[in-house]
Formats: sequence, structure tokens, C-alpha cells
Amino acid sequence: MERFAALLDTLVYTRSRNAKLAALAHYLRETPDPDRGYALAALSDGLDFAAVKSSTIRNLMRERVDPELWTLSRDYVGDSAETASLLWPESGDPASPPTVGEAVAALSAMTRANVMEDLPRLLDRLDAEGRYALLKLATGAMRIGISARLAKTAFAQAFDVALEDVEEHWHGQAPPYTALFDWAARGAPAPETGNLPLFRPFMLAHPLGEDEILDLATYAAEWKWDGIRVQVVRSPGESGLGETRLYSRSGDDISASFPEITEALDIDCVLDGELLVRGDAQGGRDGGAGSFNALQQRLGRKTVSKRLRAEAPAFVRLYDLLQREGEDLRARTWHARRAALETLLPRLDPQHFDLSTLIGVTNFADLARLRETARDAAIEGVMLKHRESPYVAGRKTGLWYKWKRDPLLIDCVLMYAQRGSGKRSSFYSDFTFGCWDGDPDAGAELLPVGKAYFGFTDEELKQLDRHVRTHTVQRFGPVRETDKSLVFEVAFDSVHASRRHKSGLAMRFPRISRIRADKPPHEADRLATLRALVQD
Repeated sequence: MERFAALLDTLVYTRSRNAKLAALAHYLRETPDPDRGYALAALSDGLDFAAVKSSTIRNLMRERVDPELWTLSRDYVGDSAETASLLWPESGDPASPPTVGEAVAALSAMTRANVMEDLPRLLDRLDAEGRYALLKLATGAMRIGISARLAKTAFAQAFDVALEDVEEHWHGQAPPYTALFDWAARGAPAPETGNLPLFRPFMLAHPLGEDEILDLATYAAEWKWDGIRVQVVRSPGESGLGETRLYSRSGDDISASFPEITEALDIDCVLDGELLVRGDAQGGRDGGAGSFNALQQRLGRKTVSKRLRAEAPAFVRLYDLLQREGEDLRARTWHARRAALETLLPRLDPQHFDLSTLIGVTNFADLARLRETARDAAIEGVMLKHRESPYVAGRKTGLWYKWKRDPLLIDCVLMYAQRGSGKRSSFYSDFTFGCWDGDPDAGAELLPVGKAYFGFTDEELKQLDRHVRTHTVQRFGPVRETDKSLVFEVAFDSVHASRRHKSGLAMRFPRISRIRADKPPHEADRLATLRALVQD
């Protein structure tokens, strides 16, 4: 556990991506099994301990230190694991600290009935750095600048194997990834997963440069739909009777949230597309795609009622075909895969699968005009795909480009702020902002319309943190209410009606575009301006 704690400490205080990769690669090479596998799982969000939650830590600490001291300390530090690791009473127990593998075994055995007794025994065997590492491991709240993709890149770097191969073999393996380490570190055969309905790495697109112009004879154009990118996979499975899974872009199995999709596919294949809900069930037109807000009602649900399935029926708008009845098509050109997908389409359930049509323009200037005028609720821009491109994992220069619409802009007033987590735990970096529900000079109310925690530089973050601290008028636990004196220009992709918010509106991807210190708050926008942008 000491070595894992030292790794976390290095990763937290290292800004350089290459330095993080080097530190993690060294740890994976030098640490024995199963510790390195469990550490890798923890860093890539592959572990879950049902009995240990943030509330568990709070309850433990309130039994051991003054509750007011805990609350004040947690508010100051901004991170529960760090606060608890520092405040935990030293036991003086000389017992040797647990390894990562021992800690994982102990945490896995904990239940709600015994966690309040067993977790303290584990914490008592560690120093402050070890307690911090254990609590981060237990709760899964790493937030140390390591993504699953970066962890896989470090694995590839550690053992000099191709990242594409790591991506291909990763899914279907369970922590501590013994077969994966056997293959990469000891030269064993790659894990056998041929008959399992496993996730394949997505091909991704580069943003199109501001002044780039592409030849539409070389690149095909299609709409970039505003749902969630998914992969639908059916294979014979271990039983040989066929299994279907629905995966998100990050490789998470979301089949339970959209069972009608997995039920509808009975052909062994791997499909790449956009998960959407029917617009006719949400006030849309002709059974087309509804807004992301409509889709959001179903995301993250472990079970879906018949009523919700009827109100927001899901379907997949298909982009690509990776495999078909045992044949891998990824090495073929986009043009050939598209033809194969069009041939397969009549065999698919039309209620749950349709094809993302190509945009029929040959002039790039015409495409630019069409892109800006298309403000459909389910469209967020244009995709440009090289007609000769194979389907390769990750972003490869020159093959696929995404050309998002320019964001919408509106001026809002800062209302509330909360501290961030991880590196930002010392700064107020999560900002809630609002628009006026009428004329503020006539006493109109300011209502929240969104929340953002990015879009500003490190220097601007310091400026905003100072503003929050010096303009606080009330505190609500970790949240500070500020006086209504600072205006943000907020960029967002779209806005939708929402019953969950007092303003009746919800923004899609809000981010702070500019700090408008020059603008008086009474000149910020009205809710009516935002309502006029709502897509039906």
C-alpha cells in the first residue's frame, strides 16, 4: 500500500502528461501481481465496493472527532479522503500495512453491517498517506488527472505493446487483469474473447481547424447527432445461443437502461451509432430524433419501466459497421463499410435502427452554410470522414473530423459557488449562474439556469476564487451565495425545457466563455431570451 500511496502522491503533484505516464508505467513494471492489477483498476474506475461510500467516511469521522471540527476541516480541505486521513487518530499499532491486494480483499468482504468495524481496523494499520490511498481506492473518487485512456497508454508504454492491442484485449478482463499482464509482461497468448459480446475501441475525430477546408470528393459529410455514441454488439456468447450488449463510448455496459435495443438485434455484428430517443414522443417531428434532454431521462437507470419506454422510446442511428457475422470489417475503407452497412440495414428492426444519412452537398461553402442554419434539437454539427479511411481506434490525423456548430451565447449573473475536487479542492471553481425573470429594475427575480466548472484559465480561476471569498453573502454548507455583482458570458450547445429546475430550463454543455467584469448585472439576459432558444 505504501508504494501505491507514493504513486498517488506523484500523480497528484505532477502536471506533465508524460511524467504521469512514466510514473505509472514504472509502477506497473516494478510492482508484483495482484497489486499492480488492482491499482490499475482503481485508476481506470474498474473497482466498486458497495459498502464504502462517502457517507461511511463521514459517519466514521464523526464518531472519532468533534463533528464541528470535521465539518470545518472538510470545508477547508475540500476532499473527504484527505481530511479523514489527516484527522484519523493514530493507533500506534505496529502491525504491518496491508498490500493493495489485501486491502481489496478486505474491502470486498465488507457489508453495511460490518463496515463500521472492519474499515477502522484497516485504517489503523496505515499512516496518513496510506489512509488517503486506501480511502481513494475504497470510494473510487480518485480525481488525480488520470483517465482510463491514459492508464491504458501507460500500460502499453510499460510493456512496449501497441495501445490498439491493449484497447482490444482490455474489455472482458476483470481485475487484477492477470491474463492481460501475462500477455503483455510475460509473452503469453492474448486473452481469448472471440465469442464474447465485447466492446471494441471507438474511432474518434479531430476538431476541424478554424480555417481548414476539405475536399468533399475525398471526405463524406454526415450530421453529428446529439445523443450518446454507442456500440451494439451481438456474438454467439459462451452459451452459443447469442448475447447482445450495448456499450457507451467509455466501454460501460448500459444494456439495462435500454433493453429494447439489445432485444431488437438478432444478427451477429458490431454496430457503431448514436443512441437517441424518438422525437414524436417528446413533441418532435415525424418520429425523428428528440433532444438530448429527452434521452437524459433514461440514462443511468438500472431498470426501465414500461411507461418510460413508451414515453421515450430509444433507437440507434447507425454510423458504421465493424463486424458482420464473424467477419472483421475494420481494415476496409469507410466507403466499403458504409456499403456493407446499407446492405445490412434491411435485416435490422426499423423501429430501433436507422441510418445516419449523408449530407448531399459537393461544395464546402454550401456545407458551412447548412451547418450554421441547422439548429435541430438533435444536431450538434457535422462529421467529415475520409472515404478511404479504415476503422482505427482513437484519433488519427487526417481521417475523421468533427465540425461542431458555433455555441450559443448568453450573459448570466453568478449566484452560487462551491469548491472543486482534487487539484481544485482549495478553489471555488463550480459556479451556478442565472438570468433575470423579467426586468431587474422592477424587482424581477434572478433564477438559476446552469452550472459550469470549466472554460476559464488558471489565472481566471484565482480571480474568481477571490471574488467568491470577498462577495459571499450567505453560506449553505459547502455552497456560498454571492452578491449579484459578476456577469459571465456563458457558451452552451442548446437549451431545453426542464421540470427539474425552477427556471423551467436546462442548458446542454454550459461553459464560461468570458468573465464580463465590465458589464453591470442588471444588463444580463432575461429568461425570455433563453426560452426563445428552446428546441421543440
